[in-house]
Amino acid sequence: MKIIEVTITPLKIPFTESFSHSTKSRTYSDSIVVKLKAADGTIGYGEAVARPYVTGETVESCLQFMASAIWEHIKHIDYPEPEPDISWLYKISETIPTAKSQGVIAFNAAKAGFELALLDCLLKSQNLSLSTILPPKRNTVIYSGAITSSSIEKAVKNAKSFKLFGLKHIKVKVTGEEDFSRLYAIRQAVGQETSLRIDGNGTYDFDGAVRVCEELAQLNIDSAEQLIERSTPQTWAKLREMAPIPQMVDESLVTIEDAEALIAASSCDFFNLRISKCGGIAQTIRIAQLAQTAGIKIQLGCQVGETAILSAAGRHLAAWLDDVTFVEGSYGDLLLCEDISRESIRFGNGGKGGLLRKPGLGIEVKDEILEKYTWQRIQRM
Repeated sequence: MKIIEVTITPLKIPFTESFSHSTKSRTYSDSIVVKLKAADGTIGYGEAVARPYVTGETVESCLQFMASAIWEHIKHIDYPEPEPDISWLYKISETIPTAKSQGVIAFNAAKAGFELALLDCLLKSQNLSLSTILPPKRNTVIYSGAITSSSIEKAVKNAKSFKLFGLKHIKVKVTGEEDFSRLYAIRQAVGQETSLRIDGNGTYDFDGAVRVCEELAQLNIDSAEQLIERSTPQTWAKLREMAPIPQMVDESLVTIEDAEALIAASSCDFFNLRISKCGGIAQTIRIAQLAQTAGIKIQLGCQVGETAILSAAGRHLAAWLDDVTFVEGSYGDLLLCEDISRESIRFGNGGKGGLLRKPGLGIEVKDEILEKYTWQRIQRM
């Protein structure tokens, strides 16, 4: 079946409160929604989140690559009907081009947006759920909470709220300022039974990363995520050797080639996989399989401000993966002033999120919400 029309809409959905880390403070979601129409009239939706400090993509460069390179390629393809096998998913992903350019590691967010829209559209056309391709291995997905780089008082308030809400895993953004005081206060608030991990978004130099791990190790921190900037696998291996907290890579892991190099150098203990960052579900699965073979643990992360589209895709993937230690996302209207789906897929008490069984990605997107928050419309036929 051919795809006959695409509509690409970048969004600005306000947050309920700002979300800050060491490199950025965000007050709205800047997701890009891809809407595809098939020859039989079926509509499918995908989502991309462009992050210059992750893949090198900006919203503007992502839009341009989507409208030119990707659409001009896929509009000529006659797509096969869905098959209940993961090989079909790989075939769909492989039809979507990506590229490197000046300052861009890979147009992975752009690719992911189209991959999700194609999967949603083609599966809906046959009244099939993505769970047909990725049958769940668990009945619920357990999500983490996240504490931004706020004041100690606000961090403790959020930590106590998460504990009351029954969350067992919490990630704390660290900046190099009052790290020990904040983490000590949070640990006191949640007790020893709650899993804590830290995320630096590349804010530390090598020595600073070692030092903060040495200072925080006594607080029983389960992982330290991307404390240094995107670095060589050898640098990561040295940090892993010297730091007393298990190391997780994020911005240093964008492509399959990144994963292979990190594994070869025994560089880390965790991979943080994000569907938009990694170029879609298929490429995320390939990296996850490499990690599991190498004995590296997995966090299925998210981009700040994801809407229900990426949240739904993450739910399916988290339920299917053989082993995932931490899961992030599905914040819904906990963070967005308004999400874009008719059904809420926000996690509930205990961080629990149920399985999605409806056709496609399992959600119904409200076009009126897209209209409300879009600031540009790109349409091609």
